[in-house]
Amino acid sequence: MKDLSLHILDIAENSINAGASEIRIKIVEDTRENILSVEIGDNGKGMDKETIRKVYDPFFTTKECKRTGLGIPLLAQSAKECNGDLTIKTERGKGTTITACFQYDHIDRKPLGDIESSLIVLIVSHPQIDFIFEHRRNDSTYILNTAEIKKDLDEIPITSPEVIKFIKDDIKTWLINTNNMLK
Repeated sequence: MKDLSLHILDIAENSINAGASEIRIKIVEDTRENILSVEIGDNGKGMDKETIRKVYDPFFTTKECKRTGLGIPLLAQSAKECNGDLTIKTERGKGTTITACFQYDHIDRKPLGDIESSLIVLIVSHPQIDFIFEHRRNDSTYILNTAEIKKDLDEIPITSPEVIKFIKDDIKTWLINTNNMLK
């Protein structure tokens, strides 16, 4: 995978396959501490100890239609290549949280990528799922909660083109503004 947004998309899809109705995506860019962390949490079915033990093996998957499960192993490898690590916290029936940490300025760290498009794909493909996206860059924070947006929309579907354009533009504007602050 070329960038972290694709890893986020892949792991969020795993959460959906695990029966999650809420997925939390949190990105923290702390240039002062030289850390980038990506956290994807869900309220899905969770994993048992045997699954956790196997999940780092690229030839293990819980999906019947696939023969490999590369998402978590590739993300773990990317984190380790950048002086970081990947942790998994899970509880059967309660959900799973996967956190990948990276040295922010490491030369081999993958770029964040097109996070707004990855979020839009998730929202449009799974409008019944509630997504909570939080992105912190040093002292600035952006939060998007689709459950709150759905309440405000009343009868308008979250997948309507106008709503999707608004969400994408809102995320993009925040990213541009905070990018300029980092320079």
